Amino acid sequence: MSLGRVKLKRPWLIAVFVIEISAFATPDFQNDIRPVLARHCFKCHGPDEKTREANLRLDVPPKEGLLIKLIDRINHKNPDEIMPPTSAKKPLLESQKQLLVEWIQAGAKYTKHWAFIPPKAYSLPKIRQPSWPSNDLDYFILARLEANGQTPAPEANRYKLIRRLSLDLIGIPPTLEEIREFVEDSKPNAYERLVDRLLDRPEYGEHWALPWLDLARYADTNGYEKDRPRSIWPWRNWVINAINEDLPFNQFTIEQIAGDMLPEATQSQRIATGFHRNTMVNEEGGIDPLEFRFYAMVDRVNTTATTWLGLTLGCAQCHTHKFDPVPHRSYYEMMAFLNNSTEPELSLFTPEQKKQKKITENQIINQLSHLPIDQASYEAWLKSKKRTSVSWHTIIPTKMKANIGWLELLEDQSIFARGDTSKHDTYEFEFKDLPENITGLRLEALPDERLPKGGPGRAYYEGPKGDFFLSEIAIHSDGNSLEITSGTENYAKQWIGSGKSSAMAAVDGDLQTGWSASGREGKHSQAVWQLAKPLTTSAIKLQLDFSRHYSASLGRFRLSVTTQNPPFKAKELPGDIEELLTKRDEMRNQADRNKLRLYYIKNAKENSKAREKIYKLYKKLPSPPTTLVMQERPVSHLRVTHRHDRGEFLSPREIVDPKVLPFLPPLDKDMPRNRLGFAYWLVDPKNPLTSRVVVNRLWSALFGEGIVKTTDDFGYTGAYPTNLELLDWLAIEFIRQGWSQKKILRLILTSSTYRQESQMGFRLSAEQIRDSTLKVSNLLHQKIGGQSVFPPQNKSIGEGIYGGSSWKTSSGADQYRRSLYTYRKRSMPYAMHGTFDAPSHETCVARRETSNTPLQALTLLNDRFFIEASRTLGTWATQQPDENIIVINALFQRCLTRLPNAIEQQAMESFYKKTYARFSSGELDASVFAGSSKGDVKTQATWTALARVLLNTHEFITRN
Repeated sequence: MSLGRVKLKRPWLIAVFVIEISAFATPDFQNDIRPVLARHCFKCHGPDEKTREANLRLDVPPKEGLLIKLIDRINHKNPDEIMPPTSAKKPLLESQKQLLVEWIQAGAKYTKHWAFIPPKAYSLPKIRQPSWPSNDLDYFILARLEANGQTPAPEANRYKLIRRLSLDLIGIPPTLEEIREFVEDSKPNAYERLVDRLLDRPEYGEHWALPWLDLARYADTNGYEKDRPRSIWPWRNWVINAINEDLPFNQFTIEQIAGDMLPEATQSQRIATGFHRNTMVNEEGGIDPLEFRFYAMVDRVNTTATTWLGLTLGCAQCHTHKFDPVPHRSYYEMMAFLNNSTEPELSLFTPEQKKQKKITENQIINQLSHLPIDQASYEAWLKSKKRTSVSWHTIIPTKMKANIGWLELLEDQSIFARGDTSKHDTYEFEFKDLPENITGLRLEALPDERLPKGGPGRAYYEGPKGDFFLSEIAIHSDGNSLEITSGTENYAKQWIGSGKSSAMAAVDGDLQTGWSASGREGKHSQAVWQLAKPLTTSAIKLQLDFSRHYSASLGRFRLSVTTQNPPFKAKELPGDIEELLTKRDEMRNQADRNKLRLYYIKNAKENSKAREKIYKLYKKLPSPPTTLVMQERPVSHLRVTHRHDRGEFLSPREIVDPKVLPFLPPLDKDMPRNRLGFAYWLVDPKNPLTSRVVVNRLWSALFGEGIVKTTDDFGYTGAYPTNLELLDWLAIEFIRQGWSQKKILRLILTSSTYRQESQMGFRLSAEQIRDSTLKVSNLLHQKIGGQSVFPPQNKSIGEGIYGGSSWKTSSGADQYRRSLYTYRKRSMPYAMHGTFDAPSHETCVARRETSNTPLQALTLLNDRFFIEASRTLGTWATQQPDENIIVINALFQRCLTRLPNAIEQQAMESFYKKTYARFSSGELDASVFAGSSKGDVKTQATWTALARVLLNTHEFITRN
């Protein structure tokens, strides 16, 4: 859009700042003007109407004539009138003022932001050196070089190429054998075959999983103060496998955002949804679980926007975005897509474990059914239990509700609670057509494998898993509260806070006391209450209150009443067994008799010796790992999403529906308005951002800087692409090649652009430095996948952490696994990783910052890990049969890939001789350097010292 020619009231202003305008190209709005307006003007004159001043909006074309005032104000002599105001502390440079004047003089043409329009299919540009390109990508680079009067750099030598490729594709340097194989390969496609070999290596998935884990804020703990452990490493393994299998990025996205919603979702697709279970969880005392669930949702929205859209959407949580066209309301409309899931824990039985479980369970049943029992003892048991058994009638509610979440009636007439929980949960029930003269009520707390630790409670964070705490139970009839005279339980935790846990404590009117069966998770418990008077009406209302400093409501339970005369007590017997015992024998069928007999065999004290063999079988039952996943709530119980004023949890406003960002293509009409539809929208080829954002991150990883320097910001304040034509071509090519990361990487890696000689390099990541050290020293244990491990580190690092350090050093080869598998404790990151700028994994990170500190040099020199690696390298060198100069060259090449030049070789020979002499003379203590070596201590120490020098070189920790 253009405002047309503007008639200037003060043409002299233009003359002051513009000399020979015609000699210069018109400023480009995208590249030159919008960044200036965004950084200096949009805060007060941008999309946010609440903070917009002077009714002037500059992110869209303003009314005609207003831009003339802009020129006046940016050049005003009065400090109270100049724009931007001096209080903003963002003054315009003279060059920026000149650009604005030139742009206005040329007609002040506005164009849509480059990132919000679809990538354009550019034709290959014309070039003057057609022999240089290796593939189409090179045309865009060469055309730009030629336009600037430059020429490409020559191709790097093979030593540099194999080191560069190895570090870029598998994250570790090549071995001596791999170097020799490539350098001596005389076939014309040697380089391409090397690329293919590395892409096929399992280490490829390990290396490229790392940046994705940064985006996903993956960690092995919950974060915040308590930072307790969680099990989500199976998701990390899924990422490695998906990358190795080259799962198309669109499918990679869909499975992580909504894999559970795919038709007949597999276990693998459910594991994939762990992406958004990586949010932190607050377990501090006194917090509101619903509040921190809200902030977890905020994190998910922000992470999604950064990872797939390259947008700083978090600004719109509290207000309309100051720079990008994201209304405050749109932030919550996007949240609505993600806000309808529950967060279960998934048990991961392997096919072998499932088979073994079934076999063992059948063996248990078979042995139980054939256990010999003393018939007289069994008859006595039946008689004894029958005498004290009470006939209970299970009651079915005509209405039931929870304050949040919902309740379901199961086939066995038990009730199952679903949805969210809070610190103050309430279940309400109405019952009609009850038996006459009810004298007591029974509540059975039932185990269920769907609940934390098997239930019966729903406590998961902060409190004991599977626990519940019934604060109060109240029964009303005809508007009157029914008096309860006694209450018993078959089990209660001895002390809860300052009071004893019991059934009677749940009817004392005090929410701070109650009944808990903590410590009996995964088992049946029950409480029984006697009414002061038999109930004369057939309808009652029942309320269960669960109030604790953590979520502690019941997950599965059954309610029953009796009309028998008291007294009666809670029993260890399950309700169905007690009901069978109340029947006369002639009223029991064979199935009933078998059930009673089996219960006796499994539980009676008289049979404990006979059951010893069966207990051993129970121990053989496999215990599968678990992982955190997402599961969509049913349509009948959708969670409502509100806009939150100023982004505050306690300030919900109007309800919003799921909608995509208004400046991007709409969601396809055929797509559902839920997580699955949203996932498909993210990778819809019509979405102008996702493919660009992904290929830009790949480019940044390979070249040290993205085509868009701000890899996490494609908005108005982000950097303009250094080569938009190339970026768009890569984005389109990525989609055309089926969203294949391996194919787009191969395209870049086999280009002449990538193979150029380079005098500049960038430092390896923290993980690459450690892994490279493990690799060259032959310490690396290359097992793929599995649980996180604990490499050695100083115990004092855990001091001051809540609960102390839980860092228990792994044994054996697990100490030497790749850094990808190092346990990630958010409040206590692995020290060496933190020293070299690894993130804390608390929030999404699209690009790591790189610092340069003395601590890094001291770590490389003195950390016991690097000393151990130096000793291992020294041992290897000592064991070589060749003369020293050959071993020196091999050691150098092992660490740095290339061979030393004459000066370097001479320096190392000299260092070796001088160091050996110092050890021989006793000036230096050889045993300190050699460690526990059993060979020639002085020789071992000398080689260790030389290895230590090589591991401390700039070249070792740098990718050329």
